[in-house]
Amino acid sequence: MQKYTHIIWDWNGTLLDDVDWCVTTINIIRKKNGLPVFESVEEYHSVFGFPIKDYYLRAGFDFEKVSFEKLAVEYIDLYHGDGCNFQLFPDAKKVLSKFQARGIRQVILSASERSNLLSQVVPLGIAPYFDEILGISDIYATSKVDIGKAYMNRTKPERALLIGDTTHDKQVADSLGVDCVLVATGHQSKRVLQEAAVVMDCLEDVANLLYIE
Repeated sequence: MQKYTHIIWDWNGTLLDDVDWCVTTINIIRKKNGLPVFESVEEYHSVFGFPIKDYYLRAGFDFEKVSFEKLAVEYIDLYHGDGCNFQLFPDAKKVLSKFQARGIRQVILSASERSNLLSQVVPLGIAPYFDEILGISDIYATSKVDIGKAYMNRTKPERALLIGDTTHDKQVADSLGVDCVLVATGHQSKRVLQEAAVVMDCLEDVANLLYIE
């Protein structure tokens, strides 16, 4: 049984397994600014969230000492710099292929700057699974709602599902008027996610939920 005509994918922490690298990256910047590092992913989970500017404040940064804009540039340079080794979650390609085989249209909707987003998606060999790859126009990870609404107005999906890994993805889904499932593999804990939406432990569980054999 096929329930959805379109899948709207979040990227970081949903298809891209980058949580450990994000912890490493922010810890480099925290240490440089005299802040204690995150000792675990669980500690990172307790602080991470959207808007990203508020996350930086919760992480201890003082914008009177160093601006958010400067921190964002430094973070992106480190995140995409030497040492990065981006990988998909193990079940990502399998699930993308299953959805494609059923004729479900797929799109990435990310708060990443689009050229940076493409620099990750294309080398991983999964671009052909997607009708569109949508990212924002700057590096400050502001809301992706506007580009999501533009996509919805353009394509008018019959029934769409957004798959993400943060409570912000549920907020985006609500703004777009689409259903949402979250996976507990990314940037927020399962406990936090369960307060917002249906939560699965992995992408393959999402596929099973949607009756994809």
